[in-house]
Amino acid sequence: MWRPPQRIRFSSSRGRVPSSSEASASRLFSPIAIRDCVLPQRTWVPAMVPWRATEDGFVNDAVVSWYERFARGRPGAIVVEATGIRDVPSGPLLRIGHDRYVEGLRRLTSAVRAASGGRTRLFIQLIDFLAIRRRPQPSKYFARFLRITESHRRALDAADWPEDEVRARLAALDEGALANVLTAREMESLRFGYRERVTDLDLPHIRDLPRALPDLFAEAATRAETAGFDGVELHYAHAYTMASFLSRSNTRDDGWGGARAARVRLPLEVFARVRARVGEKFVVGCRFLAEECIEDGGTVEDARFFAAAFASAGMDFLSASRGGKFDDAKQPDRADGAHRTVFRLQLRSQNLHNRAHLPGVLNQVIFFIDANRRECSRASHRMTVVSKSSIEHFVIEMARDMLPHSDST
Repeated sequence: MWRPPQRIRFSSSRGRVPSSSEASASRLFSPIAIRDCVLPQRTWVPAMVPWRATEDGFVNDAVVSWYERFARGRPGAIVVEATGIRDVPSGPLLRIGHDRYVEGLRRLTSAVRAASGGRTRLFIQLIDFLAIRRRPQPSKYFARFLRITESHRRALDAADWPEDEVRARLAALDEGALANVLTAREMESLRFGYRERVTDLDLPHIRDLPRALPDLFAEAATRAETAGFDGVELHYAHAYTMASFLSRSNTRDDGWGGARAARVRLPLEVFARVRARVGEKFVVGCRFLAEECIEDGGTVEDARFFAAAFASAGMDFLSASRGGKFDDAKQPDRADGAHRTVFRLQLRSQNLHNRAHLPGVLNQVIFFIDANRRECSRASHRMTVVSKSSIEHFVIEMARDMLPHSDST
């Protein structure tokens, strides 16, 4: 992704504040109808993932509180965070892959309506994702994860070696030597962690995605309707399954990849299945990429083609995002990742149930982030260096959210 050669400092001015009559007459604060769903104004809170759900993906008090705060501002619409359509473990990410999640989601829709005085419409973003694993330690990768092939044996001249010896020899090679032995995909798994792709047609469940996904999305949408949502946003953006079908990197040769018309085929089938399962008044739109922002990735011209196809199919709204593919990730520093993991674990530990432990933990986190704040600034796409005071404020607010609920500070 392009970066400017130097930091560009920008100071915005407040400008003239419009009068109430001017604001009322503006397009932003005018109503808009999507089917029979009327947004009193056009302010829109997009889907964000705050990781507040339970480890089993259920709505809890923290989730309800998060959306109530948005709803008290009475935006036209709120899109609830990416919510998994499969009934599989995914950490504290909301899930909708089984009927047992409906009760909690209904509690969420009721809370938003109460907090907004019935003025905010509520959609939920539906997401599917493939397997992805953290980057392993090299010793574990060669001992447990790498599948030894004849190609490895030929490169090492180890046709008759026991497999354990082959693994040990690979583990002893430096990265330059490994590049001559491992495939590009194996090197990627070593450096970044393993992840499935929609082009892994040797895997039966990947080959079967076009058959399985329409019903999974449709069933999730019917649960959303039952829970009281006004509509759904199909997640076709970033590094997830549906965006991967739309991507130029989708080279499937089974009719579901290659040319644009083939790449958009599954997203259109998913939409058609969802539209057929939900009520006529229920809103169905999608989030998709205006540009992939990776080498040889999708462009604005691709996005125009997909947008026209979605609109022609009858989608109720299109929400454009940008970037967010794994392909542009830089290899993380192992020490940096280890520190982040330690602090994350400390913040989530049982020790936080005793407030006496909090200052020490926060001081360690503040010290670490402050020492690396330039990198943190770049990671969050800000062009200025964040101050230590803002770091302290952020960490304290983060810790308060993670502590057991209390009215005291």
